[in-house]
Amino acid sequence: MPANTDTVQTASELAAAYATREISPVEATKAALDRINELDGKYNAYCLVDPEAALKSARDSEARWFEGNPTGWLDGVPTSIKDMFLTQGWPTLRGSRCIDPEQSWNTDSPVTARLRKHGLVLLGKTTTAELGWKAVTDSPLEGITRNPWNPELTPGGSSGGSAAAVAAGMGELSVGTDAGGSVRIPASFCGIVGFKPTGSRIPLYPASPFGPLAHAGPMARSVDDIALLLDVLAVPDYRDPTALPPLPAAYREAVRRDVRGLRAAYSPNLGYLDVDPEVDHIVGSAVAALNDEGLLVEQSDPGFSDPVEAFELLWSTGAAKWIDSFPEGSVEKLDRGLQQVWEKGLTHSASEYLDALAVSAALGIRMGEFHAQHDVLITPTVAIPPFEAGYDVPPGSGLSSWQRWAGFSYPFNMTRQPAISVPVGLTSNGLPVGMQIIGPRHSDDLVLAVAKLAEEVQPWPTGRPATP
Repeated sequence: MPANTDTVQTASELAAAYATREISPVEATKAALDRINELDGKYNAYCLVDPEAALKSARDSEARWFEGNPTGWLDGVPTSIKDMFLTQGWPTLRGSRCIDPEQSWNTDSPVTARLRKHGLVLLGKTTTAELGWKAVTDSPLEGITRNPWNPELTPGGSSGGSAAAVAAGMGELSVGTDAGGSVRIPASFCGIVGFKPTGSRIPLYPASPFGPLAHAGPMARSVDDIALLLDVLAVPDYRDPTALPPLPAAYREAVRRDVRGLRAAYSPNLGYLDVDPEVDHIVGSAVAALNDEGLLVEQSDPGFSDPVEAFELLWSTGAAKWIDSFPEGSVEKLDRGLQQVWEKGLTHSASEYLDALAVSAALGIRMGEFHAQHDVLITPTVAIPPFEAGYDVPPGSGLSSWQRWAGFSYPFNMTRQPAISVPVGLTSNGLPVGMQIIGPRHSDDLVLAVAKLAEEVQPWPTGRPATP
């Protein structure tokens, strides 16, 4: 029968339609490629699209489904990958003019290898801020990426290309990176789900210069899709010596755990952040709905001060080390803001770096104590709604850097805790707002289950935003 891909809104539903032959992977892939061709000139979510490779992969998947032998739960689902992951046959330029596209590209990162092994259809690579350095998505190489809910606005970042692609229906799934909020922030701004699992749950190679801050994370339109994709990705790889062993239970099953009766803390501002009134109201309403459904919520701050100075030291030192490995003359080609980060990073000593790591450790201990009383912590994902694209901070805000509006995210990179953003409402201007759920380290299954309950009690349309 003819494909009706517009009625299939999530990867889970798409795979179910493959099983009944209502839709084939080839039809779904063609629909995604058509959508990219139609819309990506407006949103700039992709920096590379390979229709020939995608269609070949889709035909291979179609044959497996017809034989009743798919390679996994997500076999044949159209997927993108952020241009921070090595991908055999495609350049990985990371939004930078400093990386030579003509070199050999013959290695898959662990993330890419897992996607291939499970038969997902790789459509192409998504845009990123240069080297993933900031919480919006624009770069000297790829230009400005825009939000499908309003192309005048930023999708957030640095995984903004992935978020925009999923939100606009240019592929059902994507994988981003998150060293300071880069999965969760664009998920919130684009009205999708984005998950930063426990540090090292998804292996990374090569090792990130941002060290313990760095995570990879799945991005999708539903919590079920996130769980399915995490089952694909959360498998150790020998190239990452810090990679965690897999959990005995599948995430696709754990996501349905009943969490009613568990204890949750709700912190509207972590005790020190300024939050937009609409964001505060929307997230507060979603928290009240969770409480009414049986999650035992009380308002409580975790009791730490803003760790931004330690975070910026770790961040800038890592960036400086990375940029110093580039060929001579590269600094002049960088985003001006990244040049300033490089300059600042060069001033830090090894002793100062260790002091910043000690701040992270102390923060992790504090959160461990907090979670002895509260199973999860709930906050807004971002303190503000999306703002004008092409700027690192809202024009006229007086803020000095992106960290000043992204304070809900980076503390939990420092502690390496699992944290997810789920969409919970729209502002009066029709812009998405996300709610963040944070759990103790290694409680990825718990965080997913609470997110699933939030999705059920505060339903969110899993379809695409109206194209402006």
